[in-house]
Amino acid sequence: MTPTDPPVIEIRDLHKSFGNLEVLKGVDISAHKGDVVSLIGSSGSGKSTLLRCANLLEDSQQGEILFDGEPVRWRGQGLGRHPADRNQVRRIRTNLSMVFQQFNLWAHMTILQNVMECPVTVLGEDRAEVEDRARQLLDKVGIGDKCEMFPAQLSGGQQQRAAIARALAMQPRALLFDEPTSALDPELEQEVVRVIQALAREGRTMLIVTHDMRMAADVSDRVVFLHQGRIEEEGTPEEVFAAPNSERLKQFLNAAMTSGPKPQINTGESI
Repeated sequence: MTPTDPPVIEIRDLHKSFGNLEVLKGVDISAHKGDVVSLIGSSGSGKSTLLRCANLLEDSQQGEILFDGEPVRWRGQGLGRHPADRNQVRRIRTNLSMVFQQFNLWAHMTILQNVMECPVTVLGEDRAEVEDRARQLLDKVGIGDKCEMFPAQLSGGQQQRAAIARALAMQPRALLFDEPTSALDPELEQEVVRVIQALAREGRTMLIVTHDMRMAADVSDRVVFLHQGRIEEEGTPEEVFAAPNSERLKQFLNAAMTSGPKPQINTGESI
């Protein structure tokens, strides 16, 4: 990345409503190549909605969304606004792989078939080449021996790791994680956290919605705290977790500390 490269993802003054309920009230966020940005906040703060708007799974009513400097083209206004170019949306989505809370694996396919499906059917890639890449990715996330098993035969942590391998198989410009560990018990959660930590060390561009403050502190270049649809505070993990400014963030972190492990701030080399 050079200083003149545009962000992989850039959101400017984003507003999103569901009927009369305004969920996002003018949010600005960006992630350059290699950035890991974690979104934290209480339930209803707009974190997951922001991620779904970024991936164009939800239509926003105002603001700009840009990918590698290219703005999404819109038609209509307000609640009637929607992307104007389906081909552009399809192209953007192939470069933004999303990992959901509930895995969303295809139950009738083996784990290997799950990972192969989109590169073959959506991108039209050679099946033999995709299979080789899929097996390597399943090895990478630690479940290479589960290729021929079906999702129901795997633990929750193994299924989520398969979902991450499936996302990586598209060779995306960025990965979007929507609470990737919240459906798992603590032991299985750590299996998935270790994979995300490894991806962060590789320099993957990631936006992560998470309730796991320790993971956010460990893997992030920047942490964004959302409150009632706005960015209340953002900064490095050291700034956000060790020296929060806003009273609302202090309250949120105090509550998070009592219900989960305390973030371990890296005070040495940059994360």
